[in-house]
Amino acid sequence: MSANALRSATLSLSGAIHSSVFDQFDRSPSASIVATRYLSPVENGQYVVLADLRGDLGVARDLLAESDQVLRYDVAGTDERGIVYAHYRSAGPVGELLAILYDNDVVLDWPIEHQQTGAETESRVTVVGTDEGIQQAIADIPDVSELSLLRIGQVQAEDDASSLLTETQAALLDLAIEAGYYEVPRETTHSDLADRLGVAPGTVSDRLQRIERRVMTAYAERPPDESVR
Repeated sequence: MSANALRSATLSLSGAIHSSVFDQFDRSPSASIVATRYLSPVENGQYVVLADLRGDLGVARDLLAESDQVLRYDVAGTDERGIVYAHYRSAGPVGELLAILYDNDVVLDWPIEHQQTGAETESRVTVVGTDEGIQQAIADIPDVSELSLLRIGQVQAEDDASSLLTETQAALLDLAIEAGYYEVPRETTHSDLADRLGVAPGTVSDRLQRIERRVMTAYAERPPDESVR
């Protein structure tokens, strides 16, 4: 394989690797950010961010209203699951991460997944670039107490079925199939899968729905000559 071939790498970073507007969520026992779906600069050093929320949506609104960085925001959702939109002044650690990736010709494969364990926040980040670019980006990431390379693989062509899912999604799908989630009758539950992964049942439900939507959409949009015979 060429040294310049594109790779996909998944990293585990300790510490808060999300937009600084969400720092107060790390200190709240009632509301947490579980994934940063997307972040983009707008104008005058300002940013917009879309993220997945778990917990008390009222507390989330209060935290955002109290922040002196937030220019405007919206929280939507029910049953302790929501989506947060915020327009704010500073990107914080995730802005620094994006700049490092850009400088090394590496791109981020959204979302960034966050998991709170006690006082620690672990963020899982999947990036795409050359071996050299990824290695240099990892070396340039500052102020992280612990960084682990979880997996690295080849980037597949767009028409390859394996490219439909991120590596995290593919791992969850493999686990669900192995555990009998798609058997009839079903042999496992969201709670069982969540216990094995160390996440909330709602997180498993949300991720499986996204996986199923991607797979079914790709099936529906396949060329006619790929129909099942």
